[in-house]
Amino acid sequence: MSIKPFLFRLLRRVPMPWIAIVVGLATGIVVWTLLDQIQSRQVDKIFDQELQVQLDLRARESLIRFDRYLAGYAATTRLLANYHRLSEYLDPLFWSDDEAIDPVVYKDFRPPWLPDFFERDALMSPSHVLLTDAQGRVRERFQAGADPLPSKLTDQVPLQWLDRHEIRTVIERLGERLHLIVSDAVEDAGGDQIGYLVVLVPVDAAFLSASQRGVDAERASVALVDGEDQRLLASLDPGLIPIGSLLSDWSKTHVVTSQPLPEYLMSDSNLLFATLVPQARVERMSRHVRIFERRQRFFAAAVFVIVFTGLIYLVSARLNKVLKRMTRFSQRALGIPEPGFQRAGNQLMLLEDWIQQFTQLVLKAREEMSRRHQAEMRESEALKAAMMEASLDAIVTLDHSGRVIEYNPSAERLFGLGRPFALGAVFAERFLPDLARPAFKRLLDRSRHRQREPLGRGELIARRADGTEIPVEISIAPIERVDERFFTLYIHDITSRKQAEQEIKSLARLASESPHPILRVSAAGQIVYANNASRPLLRAWAVEPGEPLPADWGAAVAAALETAQPLERELEVGGQVYSLLLAPIRDLGYVNLYARDITAVRRAEQESRQHQAELVHVCRLSTMGEVATGMAHELNQPLSAIVNYANGCVRRLQGGQGRPEELIEALNQITAQAQRAGEIIKRLRALVGKQPPACTEADLNHLVREVCSFLEFEINRVGAMVELELSPLAIPVCVDPVQIEQVLLNLVGNALDALEEQSESERRLWIRTEIEGDWAHVAVADSGPGIEPGYLKRLFDPFFTTKEGGMGMGLAISQTIVENHEGRIWAESVMGQGSTFHLRLPLASSIREDLGAPDVMLETTSIT
Repeated sequence: MSIKPFLFRLLRRVPMPWIAIVVGLATGIVVWTLLDQIQSRQVDKIFDQELQVQLDLRARESLIRFDRYLAGYAATTRLLANYHRLSEYLDPLFWSDDEAIDPVVYKDFRPPWLPDFFERDALMSPSHVLLTDAQGRVRERFQAGADPLPSKLTDQVPLQWLDRHEIRTVIERLGERLHLIVSDAVEDAGGDQIGYLVVLVPVDAAFLSASQRGVDAERASVALVDGEDQRLLASLDPGLIPIGSLLSDWSKTHVVTSQPLPEYLMSDSNLLFATLVPQARVERMSRHVRIFERRQRFFAAAVFVIVFTGLIYLVSARLNKVLKRMTRFSQRALGIPEPGFQRAGNQLMLLEDWIQQFTQLVLKAREEMSRRHQAEMRESEALKAAMMEASLDAIVTLDHSGRVIEYNPSAERLFGLGRPFALGAVFAERFLPDLARPAFKRLLDRSRHRQREPLGRGELIARRADGTEIPVEISIAPIERVDERFFTLYIHDITSRKQAEQEIKSLARLASESPHPILRVSAAGQIVYANNASRPLLRAWAVEPGEPLPADWGAAVAAALETAQPLERELEVGGQVYSLLLAPIRDLGYVNLYARDITAVRRAEQESRQHQAELVHVCRLSTMGEVATGMAHELNQPLSAIVNYANGCVRRLQGGQGRPEELIEALNQITAQAQRAGEIIKRLRALVGKQPPACTEADLNHLVREVCSFLEFEINRVGAMVELELSPLAIPVCVDPVQIEQVLLNLVGNALDALEEQSESERRLWIRTEIEGDWAHVAVADSGPGIEPGYLKRLFDPFFTTKEGGMGMGLAISQTIVENHEGRIWAESVMGQGSTFHLRLPLASSIREDLGAPDVMLETTSIT
């Protein structure tokens, strides 16, 4: 007897619910046996991957905590370097580069310029704090404990650890220990850089423990390792992981992760930051996970088999009734004759023949519907392709496992990766950095959840093909299929928006972060806003934000709004001078006040004026040295006449021939010549004497004549013909006569020097004065060889000279004097024809009313 017919008859007679129970139990046991082996291996693999991710994350977190701890030292050092007591302490100090250095040592007490900011910021106190000059030489040092200062830093801090523009943070091995060296430039109260503040902190177990505060050392330990020989230089737990051991010695008992520290090292250093996790703890966790997972899988499988078997039993019992109704419905709908059913037995087996006929009819209907569906799908695909091609945003479609199955051209441009290389890749691994993947997973899970909003939206960081990261906004729309779910990602690049937001935030903080006072005042004079730097001004005005300004400043605000032009005023507060700029915003009806402390500028201007007066006096002495010979000759004439008259009187009195009237005449001549010599000496003292600048009204023609009298001997020595073309009217100017005479002496003296290069018959000098509008004009022209065009633009530069042995300061000082008198000086020259120097000064107010007087002829005088 054949087995197959026997089984067939048996299946027909056994009710379907019992068959379903047997099949369900057998299938569940077989499936659970297979899945137990497969899932165990898969769970181990997933656990190992997740464990590695967690270990890497823990290592990165440890490095981030260490980096933030170092950043705390950098911020505190910057705060100490800008501490007001330190700047006040440095203000009177002057460190010479040549003096011998004997550093000031603070050992048992803290220096007055060093507050305890480190404990306030929960940082370990430094072992040493050094104060150096601009060359890095140690001037003062503070020793907090008994540890001596490393010999490398006793007298000099290496310049590569110092930077005058930014703070430097360095981890360096000094002797047998690692130290953190943080340095920043320090300035005095005037803003001048004096030197550097250097903070020295030992990097030991306590330091590492403080940097990893809140982390259990038994779960993970950290260490600093020499990158060359892989030897531990510092350890969080030296008792467990000794210093000096090799990193490879711990690879069998610990999971080791090392990361470089390039930004805190110098060129000759190579340190690694290592994180060590005990493998025993990792294996214990792995074993607990495997046991727990197996137990849960067994219970789940048992429940699944029971539920599945019961469900099949109920379904099969119900199916008998459903089949009867279905046959009646199919017979009426399709005209199929109803087969004969028995009340007992397997109804499915009895319906086999009938189902074959029914299947033929269903296949025909399905083919027809398939043709229609394919046509509709082609139209839908064409529409979808057009939309994806035209979209400005990147569109990426993922399957249920997160792999890319569609990728539009905008996505190619955004990620810099062609479509063939993107299809099939896991989106999160290929296009997202590690930190952004958890957030993307949450968005994807939100889209999978059927009871929630089906659209997940959020901002993430995406990664391009070249490794650069860009901010994007991602919207996830799920696509439901009969047997599968897909996800469409709409990705928009928000780099420009983020930059704009950052700029807006930065601009919003600009006023509050400004070290200069900034205020906003309404049209009514009420203070709308004032930053922290404005407190001195508010105290001077005795007002607070929200209150009106004093009446005079309120009037200035109203005037600025009315004219729509900026106004600038000065205000002195407690010895400090502020320059206030009132900038009106007329459209919005308020005025912005921008103030800056110009006390140092005013002091510098005062010192500059004093230095300028000193330099002018020195130049005047130099000029008088050049005309000393002429002055000696001029004094010699009256002194010779005095001697001659005195000798004549003596001879007449000795011979008894002198008549009283003759002697009186001779004595009168002696008196006149003595007064002449005294006048010459008086003029010389006035020119040479050091006195503060004083503006008085003087006649420019008189000043020219005085200068010519000073240089009379020099003119005769050179043999020059001097023509004075002076205005017949007095030219009053409000000047310092001594300084203007010095300018004229320089110009005429330079002209005489130029004439010495010409033949004696061609040595001519012209001096012309005239009134031009509101200005007095003096021109000094010579017939010398002229000035080369290349030198003409540099004549008034300090230390530029064409004379042998010249200082090059005469014309530069002359220009400074003229500009201080609100005038102008310039030169014109033609090679081979001579040069002309022009001096223009403002007229005194007493003559400006007479500018309409008719022109008159010039007074012309020749001097040989």
